[in-house]
Amino acid sequence: MRFKGLDLNLLVVFDALMTERKLTAAAHSINLSQPAMSAAVARLRAYFQDELFTMTGREFIPTARAEGIAPAVREALLQVQLSIISWQPFDPAQSDRRFKIALSDYVTLVFFEKVVERVARQAPGVSFEFFPPADHNEDLLQRGDVDLLILPEIFMSNAHPHARLFDDLHVCVGCRSNKQLAEPLTFERYMSMGHVVAKFGSFRRPGLEEWYLREHGRKRRIDVVVHGFSMIAPVLSNTDRIGTMPLRLARHLAKTIPLRIVDLPLPQHLPFTEAVQWHALHNSDPASVWMRDMLFQEAARMTSPLVAAEPLINQDQHECCPAHL
Repeated sequence: MRFKGLDLNLLVVFDALMTERKLTAAAHSINLSQPAMSAAVARLRAYFQDELFTMTGREFIPTARAEGIAPAVREALLQVQLSIISWQPFDPAQSDRRFKIALSDYVTLVFFEKVVERVARQAPGVSFEFFPPADHNEDLLQRGDVDLLILPEIFMSNAHPHARLFDDLHVCVGCRSNKQLAEPLTFERYMSMGHVVAKFGSFRRPGLEEWYLREHGRKRRIDVVVHGFSMIAPVLSNTDRIGTMPLRLARHLAKTIPLRIVDLPLPQHLPFTEAVQWHALHNSDPASVWMRDMLFQEAARMTSPLVAAEPLINQDQHECCPAHL
């Protein structure tokens, strides 16, 4: 089928090449033979009067012209998928829908594992594929790579709708044997101790506490950098180092790892809100609406840690740090 001289099937070929950057992989992703894919590339080049892709080794590198039209092509295909193809009645009990969701290890442990359990009971054919948050999370939604983003609300753009899920705050954690945490932690001592910190994505984005300290021109001693909040606690064992993480996660990890949890000596313990975001085209998609409702219902069952008035200084779970941890 042609639209103003353009075979619309070629847009699918172009998008596959932009995604895969290799001819064979792109052909496989859209169920074309390699000769058919090569012929389609030749037709694309003839229509746009541009090479579109140049070969570097075995990889297709897009030209400036290809980079320029790629967002419009992806948006057009996404519109077709979400507005036409996916628009059908949704029966959770009979669906085999796979939801692709970008979320952190923290959210997976303290929140989403409960959602997975609930979905398994109500919609046994529904499955999930989790992705770590990216350096440019908005692009994941814009390209249709994920159905939902779950992130701190302050990191979300206004390009797509989002809604609050639950609140949390930050605490300081250390090994149960860390005697420096046996009394209230001052800001000066917090800054002088060795820290284990989490950084995220290929750009190594820091946590909220690091942003706060940088804004105020303060620098702490960082001894170990890990790739997720859940990796902080094991690295603290049998050391005098400390870490900063969300309270919900600290309490979750303290069930199996000997942690001492104390108040964070920063303003208001750096509270934040986790939220869910979706592409605007998903606003009325029955499957997306159902999935979001599941998230909202589970989030409503969570009690807020912000109501806890007592200090956390005595919230330790074990009497000693096992040497094997």
